[in-house]
Amino acid sequence: MTIAHQRLANQGLSTSPFADPGAVTLALGALQAQDYAGAKWAIGLRMPRATDASISQAYAEGTLLRTHLLRPTWHFVNPADIHWLLALTAPRVHARNATYYRRLEIDADVIRRSAAALALAARNEPNLTREAVRAALEASAISTAGPLRLSYLLMHLELDGVICSGTRVGNQHTYALLDERVPEQRRHSPADPAGELARRFFLTRGPASAQDFAKWSGLTLTAARRGLEAARDCLQRHAGQDLWGPAPAPTSPPAALLLSIYDEYISSYGDRSAMVAPQDAARLQALGNDLTGIVVLDGQVAGTWKRTLARAGVAVTPDLFRQLSPAEQAALELAIDRYAAFVELPRIPAPPSYE
Repeated sequence: MTIAHQRLANQGLSTSPFADPGAVTLALGALQAQDYAGAKWAIGLRMPRATDASISQAYAEGTLLRTHLLRPTWHFVNPADIHWLLALTAPRVHARNATYYRRLEIDADVIRRSAAALALAARNEPNLTREAVRAALEASAISTAGPLRLSYLLMHLELDGVICSGTRVGNQHTYALLDERVPEQRRHSPADPAGELARRFFLTRGPASAQDFAKWSGLTLTAARRGLEAARDCLQRHAGQDLWGPAPAPTSPPAALLLSIYDEYISSYGDRSAMVAPQDAARLQALGNDLTGIVVLDGQVAGTWKRTLARAGVAVTPDLFRQLSPAEQAALELAIDRYAAFVELPRIPAPPSYE
């Protein structure tokens, strides 16, 4: 098996082995989730017969949480893991944010008063929209002026374990008090947090390196290597390389996948050379904010895709890096059908391109 095929299998993309969203997050540790719709699809790809609605329901029920941890971005995480993951990774994220905190005048007193203001507001409404948060802070004489101050205030409070995702109100995300969302009996505390996070990372992303783990987790390379050492009893080295993962298991890799731009198959690795050719990596980089999704064929990045939602259904438009064989085209059609089934909409033709 190639490195790419092993990663597909270990990430749950070959067999969709997980029964529910909580099982996905429990196995993978965390999934990057600033693109909420794409992150739900990333979970759905790892489950049989998942739908967008079923994952939205898990999010509403709090069996799936979204907050800042690992790195300065949102992740989906299992409620049982959120406290120990914050304790392990928040100090590093705070350190990376320190310049912004100083520039935006976010200090310990501001955070203390902000936490008190939101605790008071949550007594009347446990799920606070961003504007409700802003109003509560302003009512307590805490400024939210400027394009970044509120965002960094909220991230600081998430990293401190004060707030996390609440139930959505219409199409709006909300914030809830973490202690209310995750009562004591739902929490898990591993004896060796770095070792536990390393175990989950290498079992589900391997073959991978300590550098990959450091990049993904936000830990220092020294801490990442210590975590790998603690987890090594359940791992094996890959073909003499400094890559670690579980023993390879026979599997049939999916012929085609439509991935979100932040899927863990892409975002877990500092070195992506096993899945994308240098010229194609450069093409993805050049797209910047125009990149919406990634087409993978036989484990290799082969193009991009975007969706168009309409009243009549969903259209998927691939933009491929090369001509496909008939078998590859058939596999891609099945992948598009799978996405349409996930969003529970009829598949409709892609709109015409005017480029």
